[in-house]
Amino acid sequence: MADHRRLDKKTYETELLRLQNELVKLQEWVRAEGVRLVVVFEGRDAAGKGGAIKRVTEFLNPRLARIVALPAPTERQRGQWYFQRYVEQLPAAGEIVLFDRSWYNRAGVERVMGFCTEEEYWQFLHQCPTFERMLIEAGIELRKYWFSVSDVEQERRFRARLGDPMKRWKLSPMDTESISRWEDYSRAKDEMFVYTDMPESPWNVVESDDKRRARVNMIAHLLSTLPYRDVTKPPVALPARPPSKGYQRPPRDLQKYVPDHAGRLSR
Repeated sequence: MADHRRLDKKTYETELLRLQNELVKLQEWVRAEGVRLVVVFEGRDAAGKGGAIKRVTEFLNPRLARIVALPAPTERQRGQWYFQRYVEQLPAAGEIVLFDRSWYNRAGVERVMGFCTEEEYWQFLHQCPTFERMLIEAGIELRKYWFSVSDVEQERRFRARLGDPMKRWKLSPMDTESISRWEDYSRAKDEMFVYTDMPESPWNVVESDDKRRARVNMIAHLLSTLPYRDVTKPPVALPARPPSKGYQRPPRDLQKYVPDHAGRLSR
């Protein structure tokens, strides 16, 4: 039985830092072994996907760990095979790609909001398992996470965004529409799981009413599914600074410096 109590801040920060240290080890193993890792983050609006992705990547090399959050498809992309624009984002050897929403848009928002036809929807459910098996057979490590949030908590987060100028940009008309279509999204998710929750590519559900608990649970699970090891890198030694050859910096008044805004704060 899952514990639904809010994880206290000190415990959360201590464990998160430990897990992030392990993620750095994972990154080095991915690089050294030429692993291709894809992590899919899905769930309702305000379920906590973005916050979890931010904590996963906080200390990782952005050249090796890349976040993909695709906008709505262009007119040209609408005329392509549905999976094509996602294939273009897949990792090369030694890379990690985290999808902040993915090809499952078709089974979620497109299905509920009527952005795809019935034929396109059922074709997706038919092709998606084959597509993911192809990725896995090609050697890609695929992990899929569904962030599950209650209707009460989702609405609380929406209202918090509405009242916070720093977060109001996160609240779109599509988000508010999801409140009135709660049951439609629930049915769409259930149907999607029936067709795409496979032994070789299962959905891992993250209970996310408590964001702290959701983040550490998700990261700990991801780490537990991969046989990574601590890769010993060659030691780096700083060379001795060579003696000066007479270089002198140009006068300060020849360059344009950023004003000392910080200095005014202490006056």
